[in-house]
Amino acid sequence: MKITEVKSKADKKAFLDVARLLYKDDNNWVCPLDNDINAVFDAAKNNFHQHGKAIRWILRNDAGQLTGRIAAFINEKKAFNYEQPTGGCGFFECIDDKNAAFLLFDTAKDWLRQNGMQAMDGPINFGENDNFWGLLVEGFTPPSYGMNYNPPYYKAFFEDYGFKTEYEQITNHLDVNKPFSERFTKIANWVMNKPGYTFEHFKSSEIDKFASDFIEIYNDGWHDFENFVPINHATIMESFKQMKAIMDEKLIWFAYVDNEPASFVVILPDANPMIKPLNGKLNLWGKLTFLYRKWKGVSRMRAIVMGTKQKFQKHGLESCLFIKLKEYVLPLKQYDELELSWVGDFNEKMIAIHAAVGATFGKRHLTMRCKF
Repeated sequence: MKITEVKSKADKKAFLDVARLLYKDDNNWVCPLDNDINAVFDAAKNNFHQHGKAIRWILRNDAGQLTGRIAAFINEKKAFNYEQPTGGCGFFECIDDKNAAFLLFDTAKDWLRQNGMQAMDGPINFGENDNFWGLLVEGFTPPSYGMNYNPPYYKAFFEDYGFKTEYEQITNHLDVNKPFSERFTKIANWVMNKPGYTFEHFKSSEIDKFASDFIEIYNDGWHDFENFVPINHATIMESFKQMKAIMDEKLIWFAYVDNEPASFVVILPDANPMIKPLNGKLNLWGKLTFLYRKWKGVSRMRAIVMGTKQKFQKHGLESCLFIKLKEYVLPLKQYDELELSWVGDFNEKMIAIHAAVGATFGKRHLTMRCKF
């Protein structure tokens, strides 16, 4: 086996091709866009490079055939928040060969150790955790856009190498056409009619305002979670820019209390049915195919992230946001399912919200850690 650091244009293409070869007979898999993966490793497109670094490798067998890949990265804003300095590995793909898998893990571990790390989380992304994050261990069905998909045999590779589960990521599914419970609706309507409570959907023409509101809510609502790193303006603007191609402004809602930003939910149409035929290639034909499928419409949405300022939690604002969504979505007669992905098993409040809206289990991913 021969492992090679990705440097040349041919290496970068090979890194992408590993997945195409591995999943060519798997009808559930949807090839991520090459542009999306390349952007992770491009300092001009991923501002995580301003406070960290990333590297990647490809693996070939003696015949020169591609058999695996892995990336490793250090996010300096998070690495030293743990008991031991911790980096990450991700974009792992490998044939069903334990020796090959362990060589890839060893390569990532050695680089991280040389750079002062004493542990690695995986499989994770060099970026926010809404994309390319976690090991799929339950719910091997077609993934939504940005969600990791992998063969079942990967779990044994990670566990046998010494990775231990840090937390589970639960994805639930909501039947859009199923009515909310009477109690849920009654509470939401009562909250919506309270003086000073207002609700607005996202508007691209006011992107700076909504980006600021998002940051204010997110950084307040999430800052008590372990190893939380505040989100900054550049990161959220980068995210909004990436969403623009598929965004429906009326699926992104904000709640305000006396004009103070209080809560939000960000939902997108699921792009994967649009990009599935493209095999990762967004060339001219790919763009035309994407636009046609976008015009035709998809039946699934994905909730990317929700957040509520701490002082407004348990006020029922999330219920109101779901009612506002339903008021818009139902008359369209387009969407059947909303994927709520993902919520950590440590986030009891969000798990309770999923239960309140009547969501049912969909998938389980693991975020794992290997201590050196």
